[in-house]
Amino acid sequence: MSFNNLRLIEPILAALSKEGYTTPTPVQQQSIPQILEGRDLLGCAQTGTGKTAAFTIPVLQLMHQHLNHHSGRRRIQTLILTPTRELAIQIGESIKAYGHFLPFKHQVIYGGVSQVPQVQAIRQGVDILVATPGRLMDLMKQNVLHLNDIKYFILDEADRMLDMGFVQDVKRIIAKLPAKKQTLFFSATMPAEIMQLANMLLNNPVKVDVTPVSSTIEAIQQQIYYVDKINKLKLLVHLLKDESIQTMLVFIQMKHHADKLERQLNYYGIPTEAIHGNKVQSARQRALENFKNRKIRVLVATDIAARGIDIDDLSHVLNYDLPNVPETYVHRIGRTGRAGARGIAISFCDWSEKSFLSDIQKLIKKTIPVLKGHPFENSQMHFEPVKAGQGSSNGGMQNGNRNAGRLGSRRGRVFSQA
Repeated sequence: MSFNNLRLIEPILAALSKEGYTTPTPVQQQSIPQILEGRDLLGCAQTGTGKTAAFTIPVLQLMHQHLNHHSGRRRIQTLILTPTRELAIQIGESIKAYGHFLPFKHQVIYGGVSQVPQVQAIRQGVDILVATPGRLMDLMKQNVLHLNDIKYFILDEADRMLDMGFVQDVKRIIAKLPAKKQTLFFSATMPAEIMQLANMLLNNPVKVDVTPVSSTIEAIQQQIYYVDKINKLKLLVHLLKDESIQTMLVFIQMKHHADKLERQLNYYGIPTEAIHGNKVQSARQRALENFKNRKIRVLVATDIAARGIDIDDLSHVLNYDLPNVPETYVHRIGRTGRAGARGIAISFCDWSEKSFLSDIQKLIKKTIPVLKGHPFENSQMHFEPVKAGQGSSNGGMQNGNRNAGRLGSRRGRVFSQA
């Protein structure tokens, strides 16, 4: 199937051709015709499946079909609500690309930067608004904008809204929207609270489920290295001697550990930057642009900072720390292997993370291959781990369990650290 089969108007087809896109992804094939029919949509899809285009393209077409050239000042017709600044910016870039030959103006608003240019743009007139909940609530309270004219509402990454504590703000925003509108609701996972929100918001929706959370993209080659925590840096430097690894996105749990790893890799002559929640927006965006433009080779990121990162031709993702929530692993490795391309997801596993690895393998329903024979291998980890409370005559295994206890208590606070 090509985009020509989806009944798209010529300005959008021309924009897609300009971007080099010819074949829609599964979520686009399933979503675009339903949205063009005016249906509400409930989509279970992860970042990296093409879902941004799945809602941006048909909404642009619907807006064009109902275009009124004599309506006076532009009013916000479409609201796209998303949890992070990075994802909001990338959605804005998609609107610019797919709407290149259409007359609509869009604006992206998010916190962490001055609101002045955002307010000026809104007052000049905007058709499409991409927003994070906090900044949108602020500008609504200041009467800078109103949502009375919204015809299309897209809630993106609803589960991350829940993770980040935005659900109450989202509900307050929804309460200000007109009753008559078309709503598109996307989430990578569907926990109970998210389903309740969807049921409240959607009217007889069509359901699109292209990425069950229990599956990973088959194009991604997954690997595990067993290595003691103190040797992780040495192993990473060793792997990066391979010049075929042109770019690598490294996931790490703690913000201060991200900064430390950035300094260490730069010391070894590997151009690296880090992004996390304590970095100002301009620094995060600059680091991301430097990574996309290959001015740096490694980008170190915490989970919240990396949500929504969309990088073409990213060949390698590395879990420097394994996440203690197995679904997070699926989200992380989905940064690579996009749009049918091959990708490699490498994970380092210390004794203290063995239980995390077990949970991940249960979720994805497969055993991740262990790469043996590297210079910093912990060969003891190829044996079954000692069960909780069980002693051992092997001193190394006892030390591993003591480390697990210390690290486990710290990992319980991981989401407050991102």
